[in-house]
Amino acid sequence: MAKFVSNKNETIRLFKNPFLEYFSHIHPATPLFVFVPVIIATAYFGSENITFLSSVISFFAGILLWTLMEYVIHRWAFHYHPTSEAGKRVHFLVHGIHHDYPRDATRLVMPLLVSIPLATFFFFLFKVIFGDYYLSIFSGFVLGYVAYDSIHYATHHFKMNGRIGKFLKVYHLKHHYGDDQTAYGVSNPLWDYVLGTVPDHIKDKSVIEINEKSQ
Repeated sequence: MAKFVSNKNETIRLFKNPFLEYFSHIHPATPLFVFVPVIIATAYFGSENITFLSSVISFFAGILLWTLMEYVIHRWAFHYHPTSEAGKRVHFLVHGIHHDYPRDATRLVMPLLVSIPLATFFFFLFKVIFGDYYLSIFSGFVLGYVAYDSIHYATHHFKMNGRIGKFLKVYHLKHHYGDDQTAYGVSNPLWDYVLGTVPDHIKDKSVIEINEKSQ
């Protein structure tokens, strides 16, 4: 479990190779500019070969599928504890750095060198699995991903005074500064409730108060 680090935007160099180091950083708005057109296009073309109702249901099914994917990846991939030195290095690059430097603003969303290949993989996987419904499902899935990245950034860098926003901020910061074996959902707590990983005392705002006082 990472220790508390200052709210300042701290970072470290990950790669000696300048190309890899450059692309390990990303502006938090980049996924919006890259993937929102993809969401619109796949939603539009996805409705051509199926009924409107089917496309809407498929779209929301894609969002739901993303929430499950988000939980599974965060819990069983990002929080896997490797024993080999190579495994530990990979784990640090993938997620460990985020727990050590949780306010690194340029590494809070997934870099395009990772997100674009993954999106391509899921595009063709969904095509094989879901047939005529794959574009609508993919559109919802990608929207879920973009929402996840945006919410994740906001929980670390925005005050989020609204009721839902404040809940999500408290919820995620408890994962960082309270118990990293709970609260695996970032964009929503759905699967934490289903699979029993909701943290205790989720309404305790002390972690946020401590976090904001150090800004």
